[in-house]
Amino acid sequence: MALLKTILIILLVYYLLKILARLFVPKILSYAAKKTESHFKQAFEGFEQNTGTKEEQIGDVIVNKKAKAKKGDSEKVGEYIDFEELD
Repeated sequence: MALLKTILIILLVYYLLKILARLFVPKILSYAAKKTESHFKQAFEGFEQNTGTKEEQIGDVIVNKKAKAKKGDSEKVGEYIDFEELD
């Protein structure tokens, strides 16, 4: 009789937790999503304020050209390693 009572209590607790999870988990997740969204908005606003002071229109194309590398510099890139295939 005690075994049956224990099994029923376990099942009751399981289904109770399952019902409570269906009720509260979506609310908890939406709260976490809103909190994360506000955090990212604050971070982006801080980034937006730190960017350049020049106003740019949406759709403007900006090209930043780098200086061309000298031929002597390309030889100093690194060491070449020749790999061999193993069977």
